[in-house]
Amino acid sequence: MNRTLLLAGAAAMALTLAACGKKSEEAAMGAPDANPSATIPTAANEAAAPDFVSKAAISDMYEIESGKLALERATNPEVKAFAQMMVDMHTRTTEDLKTAINASGLILTLPAALPEDKMKSLADLRAAKAEDFDKAYMDAQIDAHQATLDLMTRYAQDGDNATLTAAAAATAPVVQQHLDKADALRKGLS
Repeated sequence: MNRTLLLAGAAAMALTLAACGKKSEEAAMGAPDANPSATIPTAANEAAAPDFVSKAAISDMYEIESGKLALERATNPEVKAFAQMMVDMHTRTTEDLKTAINASGLILTLPAALPEDKMKSLADLRAAKAEDFDKAYMDAQIDAHQATLDLMTRYAQDGDNATLTAAAAATAPVVQQHLDKADALRKGLS
């Protein structure tokens, strides 16, 4: 296992060094649109490919599972449509993440289950009263998409693997669109 991690780290370093020129081009083109809170410095563990991949995959898993729950429980047709879009889009971004991992040359495995905090969030949604579910789901969507936008933006800027930083940069504007839509929907439910 340590040998695999060392090899993955060496491959990431080689790709990072090879991409140095590319990073300066990307910097000249500008970072993806993001909320000002996304300018928080990248936590050291989020700049490492294994941690980024794990957090991105968990985000997708949560969006898919909470979307399926909303398809069952939501009463507002727009919330249901948003939930279906989340299931579809996050299934696609999981496939895109797998493709980026393969292209990166790294050997990384996606997590098989949600962590405790995401499981608790799903349990809270399941426990929400029927009349409160749509608002609770949209509140959770705003929080989840803001966290994912921050993750994507920071990894796009500071990540240690050029292929994955490009994937994060490409994903960030889509996450921003989801966040904007979630925020607009939530405001409409007030």
